[in-house]
Amino acid sequence: MNRSTLLAIIVGSMITGWMLEPVVAAKGKGKGGGGTVPALTEAEADDLLFMREEEKLARDVYLTFYTLWGTQVFDNISQSEQRHTDSVLALIQKYGLVDPVGDNGIGEFENEELQHLYDDLVAIGGQSELEALYVGALIEEVDIEDIWLAMERTDKSDIDNVYANLLAGSENHLVAFVGNIENHIEGLYEAQYISQEEVDVILGR
Repeated sequence: MNRSTLLAIIVGSMITGWMLEPVVAAKGKGKGGGGTVPALTEAEADDLLFMREEEKLARDVYLTFYTLWGTQVFDNISQSEQRHTDSVLALIQKYGLVDPVGDNGIGEFENEELQHLYDDLVAIGGQSELEALYVGALIEEVDIEDIWLAMERTDKSDIDNVYANLLAGSENHLVAFVGNIENHIEGLYEAQYISQEEVDVILGR
């Protein structure tokens, strides 16, 4: 597994959501509630917009890999990622932000960095089923880190609750991918992005 290539892509393209430039959005008033909602900070708004496309990226990559390899874990987790991106969309609508996804199809992103990342990850995962599984695990490790940071930047209970659900899902997804990887290799999975200690805690080791 060429982990150095994967890490170079991640470090260059997707370290954390706040380091990227999401689409501009209006802030302050929600839609459909008949009243105002608490104003978002710029960081909170940026995180929501980034998280919407980050969860879509995970879904799109897994759908693509399921088509390529027919591995059930990709189909199962892609459905979970759809629920995740939908839950972030609900917050985007509540707070009156402009949805960056819109009518974009699979593999189409408003954020240029995420677009390049999708293309690169699909190319790597297209080399073999094992490479695809490693890409899946890497995506989940990065998602976990991004969610941790986003949770630190919000004081809104509704946003925090959604992020907590996303975090639990990403941890479960990492466990699933690692289980599939370890069915193909000798030895144990090695962390690719967050620390080995953090991964081992998630895996219950």
